Amino acid sequence: MSATLTRPDAQPAPESKPMPLVLRILGSRKLLWIGLSLFAVVSIIRATQDGADDLTSSGTIETTLRFTMPILLAGLAGLWAERVGIVNIGIEGMMIFGTWFGGYGAWKWGPWVGLLTAVLGGMLGGLIHAVATVTFNVNHVISGVAMNTLAFGSMRYLSELLWDKSDIQGAGISQSPQQKFALPRFDLPFVSGGRIGSWQSPDIMGWFEKRGWPILGDIGGIVKGLTTNVSAGTIIALSLVPISAWVLWRTKFGLRLRSSGESPQAAESLGVKVIPLRYYGLLISGGFAGLGGGYLAIVASSYYRQGQTAQKGFIGIATTIAGNWRPSGVLASGFLFGYPEALNRVGRDAIRHLLLIGFIVAAVWCVYSLMRSKWIGAAIGAVAGGLLFDQWLRVDADTGISESLTGGLPYAITLVVLAVFSQRLRPPAHAGMPYRPGDNH
Repeated sequence: MSATLTRPDAQPAPESKPMPLVLRILGSRKLLWIGLSLFAVVSIIRATQDGADDLTSSGTIETTLRFTMPILLAGLAGLWAERVGIVNIGIEGMMIFGTWFGGYGAWKWGPWVGLLTAVLGGMLGGLIHAVATVTFNVNHVISGVAMNTLAFGSMRYLSELLWDKSDIQGAGISQSPQQKFALPRFDLPFVSGGRIGSWQSPDIMGWFEKRGWPILGDIGGIVKGLTTNVSAGTIIALSLVPISAWVLWRTKFGLRLRSSGESPQAAESLGVKVIPLRYYGLLISGGFAGLGGGYLAIVASSYYRQGQTAQKGFIGIATTIAGNWRPSGVLASGFLFGYPEALNRVGRDAIRHLLLIGFIVAAVWCVYSLMRSKWIGAAIGAVAGGLLFDQWLRVDADTGISESLTGGLPYAITLVVLAVFSQRLRPPAHAGMPYRPGDNH
């Protein structure tokens, strides 16, 4: 029998307050303040510089949302694969499967069935990758590269087989016929002027955007862009972020899946069946990648076209890493990579001001790193800031920025983000390593 001794004057421990939802999503108060400070800088530059209106315009944000979704889904595909211990370099190939099967399904039976066939096509790629890496212990990178090659060649063969000599309008060896109709799109009533029945509601955020006021005008443009002409496919893609977080961190299945990516030997010793879990993880990963390809063929376009993925699968892998293998981080990284691509399409003149914003961020990072004696981070910030400032000075406001530079901007951002945050990232401990049941017991 035991007793617990307590002092008579001891005070009970204060109850901890629950963390606000915004902080739970962002992860810390520091990230919240960084985000707010960056938003203030963007707002000031937008309000004071000529030709900077598109930095936060509703058109830019709407296009960003459309460009971000395939990258987001590719990032989630990488997240699910690496959390289960498999490096999925074949995301690009699985997206190619998704574009072809999605385009075919949408042409044959409509866009909803097209999304389903895109998912199934991606899962087929995930199954092939699982057989190679899990059952036969093929090197993950080699299997992924083979998957990308297989997807490109097999989908071109199917296109040639079905459409090369057909009389179907729009069909050919490099593209599918156009889908019959599109997925529904929505405008949010009152916020972005959506309809309620036959009545047109007020466009409150559009009114603020037209005023052009600092902060309020930017909030209006961003909110209107996020709630205008939103496709059902976009809503599905965004909903998969909280669903992934809940499944991976709030369910027994997710705990077992993550344990197989951290220490499969320890998980196996506790009775977890690692091999089936890795198959499940790669099937889910392939389904996400296939849905990303289907989004390109059905939502962002209306038919399959060869080369439609445009290396977004590889950017998705970078998104997984930059997002620290967490769904909320993948979402933030997806927007980071999708925004410059959208700005390149909608408001190329505003990219000049994006270079100025990048210089300010790099300068602040350099000073912050120097104050904390982080010399490598300071050097990276100084070099990046110098290059950005040099480009900002060289760009003529009249002639604009060269298309070669704007086209490579998402890839440059990928390299900078990975270089800056590489010290803070924590990948799953066993990702990419071979595993055989019964080893180390």
